Amino acid sequence: MELNGVRVSRETQGRLQHFAELFQKWARTINLVAPSTINDLWQRHIADSAQIFQLHPRPARWVDLGSGGGFPGVITAILLAEQADGHVDLVEINQKKAAFLRVCLRECEARGTVHKIRIEEAPKVIGHCEVISARALAELDVLLEYAAPWAERNENIRLLVHKGRDYEREVQKARGRWEFDLVKHKSVVERDSVILELNRPRRRT
Repeated sequence: MELNGVRVSRETQGRLQHFAELFQKWARTINLVAPSTINDLWQRHIADSAQIFQLHPRPARWVDLGSGGGFPGVITAILLAEQADGHVDLVEINQKKAAFLRVCLRECEARGTVHKIRIEEAPKVIGHCEVISARALAELDVLLEYAAPWAERNENIRLLVHKGRDYEREVQKARGRWEFDLVKHKSVVERDSVILELNRPRRRT
């Protein structure tokens, strides 16, 4: 099986398929994603989320903010299961969604932990991370504020975030308060979308 042109093992394929089955089951009773996108689960959500890991495909300590329906946090945790090390801390305050995420991690044998806490409280619980991910959560300026406590502990931290066609406006707004090295990766799934890679974010003084 290939995801975005990258081969994955039979074990990983099995884990992803089981996740898709769990997702379809839980989505009947709780709102995990926009209902109009459920029929395109593999391309719109699973393959799209896999791009995040594929930009940093090696063992690392991840924090996924607002994990919701598992994108990209659970997908990253599943792909990490092939690695010798690495872990994803998934932050989700909604009780039902957090329960869903825990079931997915356990049944898919993915490498992650769910924290049912507010994002602002997460740095007190999760001490260190190397990569922060987020998808359809907040504007870039807000995401940088969320990431700031971890960035202060690790100057080499990396943010990988999905953004739509309006990303340039968000980047310009964020540069008013933050400095960062930016790399734009064109999405291989959504024509008008990008994945923004922000390295060494720091608050302007």
